[in-house]
Amino acid sequence: MPSRRPASPVKKDFLSVLDFDAEMLEYCLDLAGELKRDRPLGRRAPTSASLEGLHFAMLFEKPSLRTRSTFEIAIRELGGDVITPAQDSVFGGRETVEDVARNLERWVAGAIIRTFAQQRLVAFASAAPRVHVVNALSDEEHPCQALADYLTLREHAGALPGCTLTFVGDGNNVATSLAHAGLMLGVNVHVASPEGFDLPPHVVEQARAVARHDARLTLFRDPKKAVAGATAVYTDVWASMGQEDEAAERAAIFRPYQVNAELMAAAPAGALFMHCLPAHRGAEVTDEVIDGPASVVFDEAENRLHTQKALLHLLVSRA
Repeated sequence: MPSRRPASPVKKDFLSVLDFDAEMLEYCLDLAGELKRDRPLGRRAPTSASLEGLHFAMLFEKPSLRTRSTFEIAIRELGGDVITPAQDSVFGGRETVEDVARNLERWVAGAIIRTFAQQRLVAFASAAPRVHVVNALSDEEHPCQALADYLTLREHAGALPGCTLTFVGDGNNVATSLAHAGLMLGVNVHVASPEGFDLPPHVVEQARAVARHDARLTLFRDPKKAVAGATAVYTDVWASMGQEDEAAERAAIFRPYQVNAELMAAAPAGALFMHCLPAHRGAEVTDEVIDGPASVVFDEAENRLHTQKALLHLLVSRA
């Protein structure tokens, strides 16, 4: 384990990057790197029994490949077990979210929740004070993705302070968590969005309030100006889950924000390309970029496992 574990207590839940302070966020990334190196040890890994005898509920209102797979593997590799209640029994309106939480609290140590409104996560966590709740994605934030992204950036770029990550596209849940974590880690964050799709003002305020190492958050209209000086260029789908009826309208608005060879050429040589996946090839990113040498998208996907193992160990471990 990393030797410099912070003295500050870990909160019960991880609903937002802002549930960690800077020390704990850095420690989580350090621990994730160690767990990644230890993974070939299997059951001989130091953390292989840290969740032994504990059960976790996977409550997914939205579809998932990476998040579900990596959380289930992470829990099992830490010695825990997983239950997957049917979606309609949890979010189908048969009973309140609070009553679902009060039932599960009697059986499980944690709940991994992927849902629409952030408030649903807050309500669940408040109703079940003995259950550790993890935000596996909401409409407002995607903190577990940010953990994996910054571990990936650190692996490829070295020390994070002074790096610049440019997000091109909608100022959405992914952009929010990248801004929160980036400024806390000393990374300059640029966000280039069309008018009406900016990062919300309260997110800008939150991110700037936790900034360290003189990191800055800057908003742009022109994506080429935003990628100047970028260590990494990041994008996401133009229409997120639940916005399918807006897809055609959004495609027209966001077309100038496509990450293609021309845009990557405006970034410094060696700039990375990042995406949380799934990608809509030919829309927000071209095949040439996502399949090119700058792309680290599958490193990000792999690192979901390692950062989520570290997160669960920090939140729940009996060690």
